Amino acid sequence: MSADALRLRAQLYATIRNFFATRGVLEVETPILSAGANTEPNIESFSTRFNGPLPDGGARRRWMRTSPEFALKRLLAAGVGDCYELGRVFRDGEAGRRHNPEFTMLEWYRIGWNHHDLAEETCELIARALALAGRSLRREITTYRALYQGAFGVDPFTAPLEALMAPLADHGIRSDGLSRDDWLDLLMTHRLQPDFDEDTLLTIIDFPPSQCALARIVGQDGDAVAARYEVYLGASELANGYHELTDASEQRARFENDNRRRRTRGQRELPIDEAFLAALDAGLPDCAGVALGIERLLMSMHGTDDIADVMAFAFDQA
Repeated sequence: MSADALRLRAQLYATIRNFFATRGVLEVETPILSAGANTEPNIESFSTRFNGPLPDGGARRRWMRTSPEFALKRLLAAGVGDCYELGRVFRDGEAGRRHNPEFTMLEWYRIGWNHHDLAEETCELIARALALAGRSLRREITTYRALYQGAFGVDPFTAPLEALMAPLADHGIRSDGLSRDDWLDLLMTHRLQPDFDEDTLLTIIDFPPSQCALARIVGQDGDAVAARYEVYLGASELANGYHELTDASEQRARFENDNRRRRTRGQRELPIDEAFLAALDAGLPDCAGVALGIERLLMSMHGTDDIADVMAFAFDQA
């Protein structure tokens, strides 16, 4: 990494903090180690063991956060109000030109907003960041359904599985164990993302209900969508946001379903974050939240596809 890259990162951090300070969004810090883990089957967590005295009888096994989401929502439930965190997160098994096991995430929450409101603010922040590198971009917004219908002529919410598999026939993908959502994701990564315009900031909103993650589901039956959005710059996904689920029972059911999927895949089950569920049960205010990858953003600002170019020391040098 060059000294110029270090300086640009510092300028980006200052821009982010100024952006939120002028909007009255509070910067906070939350724990890196937690008794609960992220149960999402497509994300693997690092863990460590605490060997000192535990007067409260708590868990010795602690999990390194894959995002600050659960802790930030606990603060929201406690009445902190609009807040953000800019800090390191950790994901096992992700290392290469575009991934590093530890990286920087910006995550923030807005009380009383929905995912449409927050998508607009996300693009405003990204545009301001890219201006530091002398870039200005076109902005587009589309729905998940319209994107897939336009590219493949099928409705991703209702099309038979064979219709989703057909555009990937030349990629030699083994279908064993792949779900409908896996095929939708493969269409995104293999067919759609590579053709996204590198000078367009693209927002995709309203995902299939099966891809809700921690978003609420709005609408009913055939009109139901997950209140979720993603922001892409060219082929790079920069941000993923939700109109947040506030129902503790539904969230517990989703975590338990994650662990069932983990068992099916031969992965280890992970401990559910009970403190987070207790906060939801106590009352999470209506809000929207988003996570933005800082290294991904810096890579776009530098015009590089190698994450090592925007980090002081990448994984192989740490």
